[in-house]
Amino acid sequence: MSEQLKGRVALVAGATRGAGRGIAVELGAAGATVYVTGRTTRARPSEYDRPETIEDTADLVTEAGGTGIAVPTDHLDPAQVRTLVERIDAEQGRLDVLVNDIWGGENLFAWDAPVWEHDLDKGLRLLRLAVDTHAITSHHALPLLLRHPGGLVVEVTDGTADYNRDTYRVSFFYDLAKSSVLRMAFALGHELGPRGATAVALTPGWLRSELMLDHFGVREDNWRDALDRVPHFAISETPRYVGRAVTALAADPDVARFNGTSLSSGGLAREYGFTDLDGSRPDAWRYLVEVQDRDLPADVTGYR
Repeated sequence: MSEQLKGRVALVAGATRGAGRGIAVELGAAGATVYVTGRTTRARPSEYDRPETIEDTADLVTEAGGTGIAVPTDHLDPAQVRTLVERIDAEQGRLDVLVNDIWGGENLFAWDAPVWEHDLDKGLRLLRLAVDTHAITSHHALPLLLRHPGGLVVEVTDGTADYNRDTYRVSFFYDLAKSSVLRMAFALGHELGPRGATAVALTPGWLRSELMLDHFGVREDNWRDALDRVPHFAISETPRYVGRAVTALAADPDVARFNGTSLSSGGLAREYGFTDLDGSRPDAWRYLVEVQDRDLPADVTGYR
C-alpha cells in the first residue's frame, strides 16, 4: 500500500464489479477513503443476478489499505443520489475524486442490430442507465467536489474519442451511450477547469471483468486458456489496470493538463509508468487499430 491519496475522499459510482471495482480497490490501495455505490447488495441483487456486491467491493478497498464504505444507490433516482452526497458531506466534509462508472447495460443491447430492429424499451433503458445516471450524479456531487481545489472527475466509457469517432460501436444505442460519456467529460472540462477542478474521459482496454471471464468460461488465473478460441483476447487487461490509471491521475498535481480530454489505461501507463498486476503494460486501443481491426494475426508483441 502507498499513502499517496491518504486523506482524500473518492466516490466510485457503479463499483459493484468490473472497472468500477478495480478503480475503487486501487484508490484504496493508495490510502483513500472510497464510497462505493451500486444496486447489487448482499440483501438485494439487481437484475444482473450475479454474486458481486458493493459490500464485497468495500471490503476489498479496506483490505487494500483504504477505507471502503458501501452505500446502496440507484443513480437514476435523484433523491437517492442527493442523500448519498449529503452523507459524504456529513461524514467527510469533502469529495476529491468522482468516478462516474455507472453502466448496467450489458443485457440491454444487441450486436449489430439496426435501430429499427433493436428492442426500443431496452435501448432507451440503456441510455438512461449510461447517460442519465452520470448527469444526475454530477449534478449533485460536483458542488461538494468544488469546495476544495484540485478535484478530479473521471467519466468511464468504452473507447477513446479518436477510436469511437471512426468506428461503429456495437449498435445505435451502445454507440450513442459511449460517445455521450466522452462528450460529458469534454463539457465538464469547460465547466470545471475555470473553477479549479479537472474532468477526463477514461476507457479501459479489453477488460477481463467478471462478466467477460464467465463469458469465455475461464478465471483470472487461467484466462489464457481462452486464446485458442479468441486469440486477440491476449491484449486484455485486469480491472485493476484502469484503477491504477485513475490513481495516477488523482495523485498528479499537474492533472489539469488533461482537462476535457479522452484517455486510456494503456496510454496513461506509458505516461505514468505503472503496469497491470502481471507486470505487463497492455495498450489495447493501439493494438485494435494496428492489428485486430486490420484482420492481422493476433500478436501482442510490442503492445504489452
